[in-house]
Amino acid sequence: MLADFPITTQAGRFEPAVQLPGTARYELLEFIADELPHWRDHPERKPETSETALTGQLCDHLNSVARTSVGWSWVQFRTEVRDEVQRKRTIDLVPKPCGAVFIIEGRRHTQFDTLLPIECKRLPTPKEKDRDEREYVVTATGTTGGIQRFKFGYHGANHCFGAMIAFVQDQTFSHWLNQVNAWIAELAAVPGSDWNLADSLTSTMEDATTGICKLNSTHRRTSTLQDIALQHLWIRMN
Repeated sequence: MLADFPITTQAGRFEPAVQLPGTARYELLEFIADELPHWRDHPERKPETSETALTGQLCDHLNSVARTSVGWSWVQFRTEVRDEVQRKRTIDLVPKPCGAVFIIEGRRHTQFDTLLPIECKRLPTPKEKDRDEREYVVTATGTTGGIQRFKFGYHGANHCFGAMIAFVQDQTFSHWLNQVNAWIAELAAVPGSDWNLADSLTSTMEDATTGICKLNSTHRRTSTLQDIALQHLWIRMN
C-alpha cells in the first residue's frame, strides 16, 4: 500500500504535488476489493437490491474508510460523475484526489479529475421493460452495456485502465464468467463486428470465504483511442 502523508487543505493555498507510481491505480483497486466484503456485511447497511442504491452505499463506505486509513486518506469517492470526454454521460463510481495534486505516469490529477472510471452492474440484469440481459457486456439498443461503454469510448476515453464492479445477486461466479464470455463470443461471431474473442474475461482470483472474484480483460478500441484494460471485481450479495 502507498505510504500515507498528512493532508491539509487551506483556502488560497496551492495543494501539494505528489508523484505516484504507475501501479497506484491497481493498488487503489486492491483497497476497494478488500473493502467490498466489509461493506456488504456491515451491520448498519440497510438491505438494498437496486444498482444505484448499492453503488451509493458503497461510495459512502469507501469514503468513510478511506478517511481514516493508512495510505488512502488522499482519496475521495463520488457517484454519477460527468465523463471527461462524453460530457452528457455520467460514470457510476469515481475516485478522485483529495487535498493534493497527484502525478501518475506524467499525468496531473487534481480534485476535479478522475483517477479511474468504475462502472457498476447487477448480475443478473433486472427483468424489466427495455432491459437487456447482456447488460454487463452490451445492449441491443443504446449504449448502456458495461464493457461496451469502455470499449467504444463512451466512458473513460481518456483512460487506458478502468474497472467494473458486479453485484452478483444470483448464480455462481463460474456461471457468470461462462455467460459473459458466451455473450462476447456471440458478438464476435457477427460478420464485421468490432468485438472479438480477445475481449473475453479471465478469472484471476476467487475467494469462497469473502465472496469475492477478480477478473481481467483487455479491449482494443476503435478510432484513435488507446486500448483499455479493465479489472472486474465481483461480489456475491446473497
